[in-house]
Amino acid sequence: MHRSNDGEPDQSITGRGPEAAGRAAGGAAGGADFLQLDAADAPPGGMAGWLARRLREAIGDGRLPVGSRLPATRVLAADLRVSRGVVTDAYQRLIDDGHVAGRGRAGTIVVATPLTAPPHPPAGTPAPASAEGKPVFPERPGAEVFDALRAAPARIDLTPGVPDLAAFPRTAWLRAERRVLSELAAPSFGYGDPRGTPALRTAVAGWLARNRGIRADPAGIVIVAGTAQALGLLSEVLRGADPGIDAVAVEDPGSLGTRQHLNHRGMRTPPVPVDDHGVRVDALRRTGAPAVLLTPAHQFPAGTVLHGTRRRELMDWAGDGGLVIEDDYDAEHRYDRPPVPALHAMLPDRVFYAGSVSKLLAPALRTGWVIAPPRHRDALVDAKRFADLGNAALPQLVLADLMDSGEMERQLRTLRRRHRARRDAMIAAIRARLPGAVVHGAAAGLHLLVTFPARPGLRDGDLAAAALERGVKTQPLSWHAQRPAPPGLVLGYAATAPSVIDDGITAIAAALRDLT
Repeated sequence: MHRSNDGEPDQSITGRGPEAAGRAAGGAAGGADFLQLDAADAPPGGMAGWLARRLREAIGDGRLPVGSRLPATRVLAADLRVSRGVVTDAYQRLIDDGHVAGRGRAGTIVVATPLTAPPHPPAGTPAPASAEGKPVFPERPGAEVFDALRAAPARIDLTPGVPDLAAFPRTAWLRAERRVLSELAAPSFGYGDPRGTPALRTAVAGWLARNRGIRADPAGIVIVAGTAQALGLLSEVLRGADPGIDAVAVEDPGSLGTRQHLNHRGMRTPPVPVDDHGVRVDALRRTGAPAVLLTPAHQFPAGTVLHGTRRRELMDWAGDGGLVIEDDYDAEHRYDRPPVPALHAMLPDRVFYAGSVSKLLAPALRTGWVIAPPRHRDALVDAKRFADLGNAALPQLVLADLMDSGEMERQLRTLRRRHRARRDAMIAAIRARLPGAVVHGAAAGLHLLVTFPARPGLRDGDLAAAALERGVKTQPLSWHAQRPAPPGLVLGYAATAPSVIDDGITAIAAALRDLT
């Protein structure tokens, strides 16, 4: 027997949908004191969607703050005079969105507030601009473009690189934090090892061994403030090496943000083309760059995996003296393909390995790790020491507890299910709303690359701006390309509910028609 998320048997009519069961309950439409809900306001055949929408609105405007408990499905169904299956369906939609969570006997609890923003402006509204009056999508994006895009109001955020923040394991984090604080000795509140706490370095070594095929000595792991700090520290290490390095080749297209961090540290970033098999190693050789930054497990933004042949070519290039910075971007988030081993597992003496928990838990934790080749380890530790004396210890200890307890693996399994459903919803919406668009990188990751080969004259920055006017944020492919690239958009799906994804793609399709 199916059970609703308040722990009681679901009495909806077997073999019939919840809307049909609701009608079968008979009688006039009911009302509830809870949120002054009146079932008569629901459209025909749309009772569950209407109820989910009303609850979502109440969470968004503060009438149902985080920690609030929703009525039992049985009670609310009786008040509204509908089938209990209708209420169960509505609650499940909010669970899928990440706004509420079923807590067994404790009921259904509000755990996150949805992002809210004003509706999109009417046609003819000037192109979106930052607070300083600059366009959000300039032809030559500078260091401020990501801040401007984050600050721009929108109904729907489809920017890439954002995980399902509503799925952050708050309860597990609080339990781990209590355990850590109850057992922590007083000296542990002082200054520590700049490499990071021994507990987290050991936990990371175990995580990498289990999930990425890397055998790492905890003593060789350095905990950093995310991949962004890792790039800054590694730039310092490479520039100070003998001989010094002032150029790191990058994939093209490749992450604009990564390129900006390297450029800020004085590194030149010659582009290396990427095709369906990953980075072109022959083109890498022609750049003459002594080092290269790669995302081999899931290339950003194209989503390709570095092919076995290219891996062997890359190993030959590294054997001739090249260095690789491996950003293990989105490696854990795979759906339709087997795991891909990390480059560091095959070539530890020539590969700097960088990873983080930004896409597994939250970017706000600012926690990642770097493993350097042996001859660069001391320089990396010195760079970290003089940058900040080491990351904050308490979050490290909590994260170590989550890794050791198996909570991180449970979190990953949960995210894969949610992300797969959202990816499928985005692909279905693109097929339905954007005929002629080509989808890239669907087998893994948290985003899709969509290109428009039938529209060679389209400026994707104009399309992104038109979509933002309609209340949808995304990023143009041209931001991430140094050489000419087809028009395209990089669309994140991990943080958005399936129904909202369809609305976002519909708005992008309308924006595309506006530019015709």
